[in-house]
Amino acid sequence: MNLGQTVFSQLIEHLPHKEFQKCVARYRGDHYLKSFSCWDQFLAMGFAQLTYRESLRDIEACLRSMQSKLYHMGFRGKVSR
Repeated sequence: MNLGQTVFSQLIEHLPHKEFQKCVARYRGDHYLKSFSCWDQFLAMGFAQLTYRESLRDIEACLRSMQSKLYHMGFRGKVSR
């Protein structure tokens, strides 16, 4: 049983979340979004880079297979195709 954080969430802790949110607010990145925020997309693209995913379908399949752990990795929205 894992009681600690995932390696991915430990890496994400070092990113400047407030700076990212300021940039999103400045350029109105989340203006027309419903559930999958810019931060969630950034996390998905970072996860894809770290796990060598080759396509969007591959990213989506991998993230859906870990559905129960997404919240603990930092994702707040629902991953969909």
